[in-house]
Amino acid sequence: MMLAQRATQQSLRRLAASNPSMASQMVFKSLAVGSSLQTRPVATQKMAPADSYQILVAQRKNRPTSPHLTIYKPQMTWIPSALNRVTGSVLSGGFYVFGAAYLVSPLFGWHLDSASMAVAFGSLPVAAKVAAKFAVAMPFTFHSFNGLRHLSWDLGKTFQNKTVITTGYVMLGVSTASALWLALFA
Repeated sequence: MMLAQRATQQSLRRLAASNPSMASQMVFKSLAVGSSLQTRPVATQKMAPADSYQILVAQRKNRPTSPHLTIYKPQMTWIPSALNRVTGSVLSGGFYVFGAAYLVSPLFGWHLDSASMAVAFGSLPVAAKVAAKFAVAMPFTFHSFNGLRHLSWDLGKTFQNKTVITTGYVMLGVSTASALWLALFA
């Protein structure tokens, strides 16, 4: 069976290579059912790669953009997921920026040693201290508790829609309460 298929394919290829118009007529006749098949000639032109790129850029400008966030109702199922990524980026970015600044501070004469930072933080008003501590604690607690929530999903627990919503609200409450506790009492 396979040998017959190969022989047929090879003979059709030879026919197409030797007389392309005859091969295409045979294919179109087998596809056309009772009516004439309408064809369009393809017009191509040679152009430089830069010109073809400009045409592509112009075509992209006419494409519609997806409305994505503007058409969806905010839901507890996707907001914490997005904020988990944001808080992770904020925490890691802050860690790297402070670490790099701490390493180069002797070169630039900055005073980022512990004693200088303690004196600078101690001289702030109480409201500013609490606000600064909350600004640092909230992303940390949110990312930590939401990470535990994601780990429970990885274990196959609490992955029904109702429990995802419930644990989302619980996680928001616990992370806010713990961030406030850290800001006020730690």
